Amino acid sequence: MQQLQAAFETDARIVHRLLSQRVVQHDAIMATLTLLQPAAAPGEGRAASAEAPLPRLPSVYPQILSVLQRPAQGSWPATLQAELSAAEATSRRTGHAALAALDLTAGRYHLVMAGVPASYALHIDLRTTIPADEWPMDMATSPVQVTLEQGGQAFVVQPGRTGPGAWRRSFDFHKLLASPSQPLTVVARRSVGLHELPWWGMLGWCVLTALLWGAGHALRRQRVARQRAEELLRLGQVARLNTLGELAAGMAHELNQPLTALLSSTQAAQRLLADDPPDLPTAQTAMARAVEQARRASSVVGRLRRLVERPDLAGQAQPLALPTAVQDVLHLLEPELAQRGVAPEVTTAADLPSVLAEPVALQQIVHNLLMNALQALEQVPPAERRLHLTLQQADAGHVALSVRDHGPGIPPEARQHLFEPFFTTRSGGLGLGLTLCESLAQAMGARLALAPEVPGAEGRGAEFVLTLPTAP
Repeated sequence: MQQLQAAFETDARIVHRLLSQRVVQHDAIMATLTLLQPAAAPGEGRAASAEAPLPRLPSVYPQILSVLQRPAQGSWPATLQAELSAAEATSRRTGHAALAALDLTAGRYHLVMAGVPASYALHIDLRTTIPADEWPMDMATSPVQVTLEQGGQAFVVQPGRTGPGAWRRSFDFHKLLASPSQPLTVVARRSVGLHELPWWGMLGWCVLTALLWGAGHALRRQRVARQRAEELLRLGQVARLNTLGELAAGMAHELNQPLTALLSSTQAAQRLLADDPPDLPTAQTAMARAVEQARRASSVVGRLRRLVERPDLAGQAQPLALPTAVQDVLHLLEPELAQRGVAPEVTTAADLPSVLAEPVALQQIVHNLLMNALQALEQVPPAERRLHLTLQQADAGHVALSVRDHGPGIPPEARQHLFEPFFTTRSGGLGLGLTLCESLAQAMGARLALAPEVPGAEGRGAEFVLTLPTAP
């Protein structure tokens, strides 16, 4: 549209310049006629005769149809007497030519110049005035309409072709001709048709933009999915390591008692065998070897336990924004939430202070609690699956995170055993998830507990509360 407007304004200025040159030419002719005054006898105004100056003006200037002369004591033709006389009076008052008998519909007018002793009038045809050889547009096909207007009349210089599907008139140009004697306004109008717009170029640009946007969106989704996978992999690795530590600690605890009993029994047997019978060297050697192996097993188990013991998380705790940490975990679990048709509801209290926690351990706890909730929600119809997360101030020095699902709930007989190692209510579970979460919470100075059961239909499901200390 800017290019079309620039071309329109350029053509309109050229049209104004060409038409101004022609009408200024008329002023020059009138000035020449008044300078070359003839010695005419008194009588009625008449067309310039062969004896008059410049008798061949119409042949030299095709736009001049005729030249009228009013001698000093004569008058204008009777049919134009009033209009030419008024124009002559105006010309004598202003000092330049004046319009008379204007008929823009037919494209004709008279130009009168008062002189002494004779006055002259040119009968001008506007159609012949148009310089077709210098015209900047094709008059037959150009969509630009050009008119000369004055006093409510208009002469159509160029009709302007309007194609199908044209909009409202888009561009306009108005400017007076550069002649005070012929105050005609050049008016150019341009309507833009729908067929003139570069549809293929615009369509190509839209397709290119859509492709670029789609590629950017796909790359962004791919990057987010990769980051989510990396975070889940990291959490999975941490979970496996922590589970291995919990498993090793449980095994060490379970094996240490029988090994201690074995050690005590073999030592007692060794003393008894040493007293009676006194001669059993082979038995003594065997029992000594048993004692040695038992001690070695105890030492190996103790060394394994020291190897897999978790570091002091309290020393690694740092101030964290709990809502941000929760949103990070929800972002990681977006595929699981979408797969189960669960839209979590997160309620965050205003002005919630930062908490003191180890980032990975906190993520691991929240991740495990949400996964447990999603697995519980799989046991109820999709329309009844609801998951609520509440972040609020527990007391002056603690912030609580509540994770509540509307699943089938936890049987009363299982509620007191949930945090025991290897206890599980799910088929195929190891029973170490909640134990691990509790251990991680305790290691960084937090508490994880199962909220008391709320009676009634609205109390269905389970609610776990993680209480974290606030950052100083």
